[in-house]
Amino acid sequence: MPADQFPTAATELVVDGTEATFMTDVINGSNVMPVIVDFWAPWCGPCKTLGPALEAAVKAAGGKVRMVKINVDENQEIAAQMRIQSIPAVYAFHEGKPVDGFVGNQSPSQIKEFVAKLAALSGDDGGLAEALTAAEQMLADGAAVDAAETFAAILGEEPENAAAYAGLVRAHLALDDGEQARLMLDKAPEKIRNAAEIVAIKAQIDLAEAAASAGPVGELRAALESNPDDHQTRLDLATALAATGELQAAVDELLELFRRDREWNDQAAKTQLYKIFDAQKANDPIVLKARRRLSSMIFA
Repeated sequence: MPADQFPTAATELVVDGTEATFMTDVINGSNVMPVIVDFWAPWCGPCKTLGPALEAAVKAAGGKVRMVKINVDENQEIAAQMRIQSIPAVYAFHEGKPVDGFVGNQSPSQIKEFVAKLAALSGDDGGLAEALTAAEQMLADGAAVDAAETFAAILGEEPENAAAYAGLVRAHLALDDGEQARLMLDKAPEKIRNAAEIVAIKAQIDLAEAAASAGPVGELRAALESNPDDHQTRLDLATALAATGELQAAVDELLELFRRDREWNDQAAKTQLYKIFDAQKANDPIVLKARRRLSSMIFA
């Protein structure tokens, strides 16, 4: 995968979460900034009012708090673990632990107060959020050197800023310095090693490196057509497809491999699927659908 194809840092303030992403999005993510978890369901009337109000308040907080939405119908296990008995139910996490929460609808003033109290836990960032936005724009515009300098300056002020750390890794990739990018990932501070931004860029690099030795897509397709039971070729084809941006085709091949032999090569199909999930945005529709399909196959 060329450096300019790597997605930007996972900086969305509101995302759809799942049981598989809960640890990364919520527990580890709350070490970067406070995280609000909204447990909801499509049939819940109050959820339709509370959810958008929470989202608006989170976005208005200026990047000091994030929100993860959990559909309890599709994620019953995590709802049970959190002892959700009625919805809407909202929990707030900071530094890996629940720190606040409420059940039922809230007034607009109560929602703003709730979010403001959590945002205050992030403190005054001294303009780092604006600098991070500027650095991301530099990288998007192709000014990788300037972006790298800005990301590095942010890390000079806040060494455990996961978004800046991942941004600097991506800047090195854009400068064709893959060795330095991999070295940075290996030496990532313990506190942010499992942050969503770091997990995503590591998965992207792993997929790109695997694709480099997988072979051309056309040749792999031809080989698989002649021998559909060749599991290694199907895995290589999925890896190559993911690297070329054919995400749907990649997950389809991996799900087919999992269906044929879920235990093959130490569950390689599932491992590669999770790597693809990590590399993409948590609310990517292809990823969300693939997670549901995989879960139904696992528990069938």
